[in-house]
Amino acid sequence: VQLQASGGGLVQAGGSLRLSCAASGRTFISYAMGWFRRAPGKEREFVAAINWGGASSAYADSVKGRFTISRDNAKNTVYLQMNNLKPEDTAVYYCAAVSGARWTPTRSFEYDYWGQGTLVTVSS
Repeated sequence: VQLQASGGGLVQAGGSLRLSCAASGRTFISYAMGWFRRAPGKEREFVAAINWGGASSAYADSVKGRFTISRDNAKNTVYLQMNNLKPEDTAVYYCAAVSGARWTPTRSFEYDYWGQGTLVTVSS
């Protein structure tokens, strides 16, 4: 499967952005999807994940209550709604996919496919 992330940009602190990740292929519904990010000078970290049916999701503590992951299986797309953005949310955001996951994978090695990343910059 190929993943195409979009929606990044420059936003002021307290603002919102919605990231999208479009997936190719007919079996999108069978994939668990995740979002990770890499800030400058830091390692990649987990942000959010959603299982194949969309009934279960998981979030990093740093984004819980501010970010929401969702999916539209008819559009082969997963979203990350980011509200109340903070300067520390500045990073390149990557979407990822793994087939057959009924759970919500939170570790990068659990994912098989990765998108190219989209840059989110939050100014103070």
